[in-house]
Amino acid sequence: MKSVVCRSPLFSLSTIVCIFCVVLSTSDNRSIEHGHNESSEREIKSLKAVHHQVDTPAIQKEEADLSDLVDETVAKARKNETADVSFYHAILASFSVIIVSELGDKTWFIAAIMAMRHSRLTVFFGAMAALALMTALSAGLGWATQVIPRALTFYISTALFALFGLKMLHEGYHMSPNDGQEEYEEAQAEVHKKQLLRDTERISDMESGATPQNKDSTYAIVRFVSALFLEAFTLTFLAEWGDRSQLTTIILAARENVYGVVLGGVAGHALCTGIAVIGGKLVATQISVRTVTLIGGVVFIMFALSAFFIRPE
Repeated sequence: MKSVVCRSPLFSLSTIVCIFCVVLSTSDNRSIEHGHNESSEREIKSLKAVHHQVDTPAIQKEEADLSDLVDETVAKARKNETADVSFYHAILASFSVIIVSELGDKTWFIAAIMAMRHSRLTVFFGAMAALALMTALSAGLGWATQVIPRALTFYISTALFALFGLKMLHEGYHMSPNDGQEEYEEAQAEVHKKQLLRDTERISDMESGATPQNKDSTYAIVRFVSALFLEAFTLTFLAEWGDRSQLTTIILAARENVYGVVLGGVAGHALCTGIAVIGGKLVATQISVRTVTLIGGVVFIMFALSAFFIRPE
């Protein structure tokens, strides 16, 4: 009993020392771990700062490039949309102007009269070849004026449209009912003159002994078709040169989309020439040149007024 009591204080003292050592070592470990943690956090923050400093300019550059790409795409889309509207507007303008300018015109009567006496298809293609060439040349002349500031050509063409419109209204108002007949007779005289010249050449060939019987029939047909095509082409081209439709095509090409002007002009000429060769005689007796002229004047005035709603750009 005595020995137990004597060893108890020693046991208690050693126990306390052990516990103190354990606590001390634990606190040291915690302080070491805490130091390691603080060091790791400082290293991570330092790495993040370096990473941020390195990547921020690159990210900003990528964002700027992406923004520029988006802006460029939107600008291209708007430009294409504007170009499409300009193209279709040019087609409509050119088509309508050609219709009101060509119906009852000299070139229209030339095609109608020739189709009454010869192959309609050959006359149509001969006249259309001349009209398409004239339209392309006129549009090219108008497009060449685009070296001049567009705003200037836009307002000059607008003034010319107004002038042509007022002139057509004045002509239509003072036009007599026989003016259409006079245009028809003038075109008929030109066709008759060309036909007489061709007949004279044929008689000369016969007198020289080069009769059709001595030639291959296929070659004779080809020669006749080629001569008819060339006649329709020549008469139409010469009659169209300096005509009102040529001047309006030049003016339109100076202010509208040149491809739309050519396409609309050729389509308008094809419609008018088709009407002429299919039923020119009947249509000539039914339509009034005076009415067509007045309608044409109104159309020209409308295109002049459109300048108030369309920007020259």
